[in-house]
Amino acid sequence: MNLHVIDAGNFKLDGGAMFGVVPKTLWSKKIPADDLNLCSWKMRCLLIEDGNRLTLIDTGMGNKQSEKWLGYYFRHGEGDLIQSIREKGFHENQITDVILSHLHFDHAGGAVQWNDHKDKLQLTFPNARYWTHSDHWKWATNPNDREAATFLKENIMPLKDHGALYFTDTNQNDLPPNIEFLMADGHTEKMLMPLINTGDQKVLFIADTIPSHAHIHIPWVMGYDVRPLETMKEKKLILDRCVQENWLLYFDHDPFYEICQIEETEKGYRPLHEGTLHQHLIQ
Repeated sequence: MNLHVIDAGNFKLDGGAMFGVVPKTLWSKKIPADDLNLCSWKMRCLLIEDGNRLTLIDTGMGNKQSEKWLGYYFRHGEGDLIQSIREKGFHENQITDVILSHLHFDHAGGAVQWNDHKDKLQLTFPNARYWTHSDHWKWATNPNDREAATFLKENIMPLKDHGALYFTDTNQNDLPPNIEFLMADGHTEKMLMPLINTGDQKVLFIADTIPSHAHIHIPWVMGYDVRPLETMKEKKLILDRCVQENWLLYFDHDPFYEICQIEETEKGYRPLHEGTLHQHLIQ
């Protein structure tokens, strides 16, 4: 098995929304904000090369939205989903599976793109199965008022219309090998957190339960979470297992670090050996 970091670019979100009730005087020491109180965040995906399966976890926000819409999120940086995949030596047509941790626009937007004439939506990865959880699909296609603006129909419905939609809880015989699916309900209903067993190490794609190293402290949860108290419970359970079983945490939004280990101290959990995926997997 080989793991490849895929860079789908950067965007900006309000620092207060990303850290909830945590004062800016604390979180800004870890993640800087600009004069509009916006912080830069990575859209970091993960490509898993395992036998005859080439599995991509998450797809970033894509580029099919209008310039006005993209302007709300200050898309920036050199990262690009397809370019990054090709730089790793692969083509989008080779992707066999796409795991969408959840269907918020910054994780699922790149799953669908315009055709060459920009008059029809098509799958970005035409030969892939697209994976989500059936309860999350129901949640996303009948959204609550709080999340309606992030579950965009153009990102979601083409997966079903093209017959590429698969559910981790009902199509288990077709799942990619060596991946266990943990779930969380704090950020959104039935978010998937793939736990990848490389043979020598387990790597957890933690998704938005812990979007960056700055969110490891249990009370530091996002204002975006639909059930913040549940997120805190989920973080505690996950971080306990990280310590006990020596898992690596892979961050989807951290602007500085791809991955880290976790240690427990008298003051709680903290990141250890933050760095790149490559550095950790060759140790």
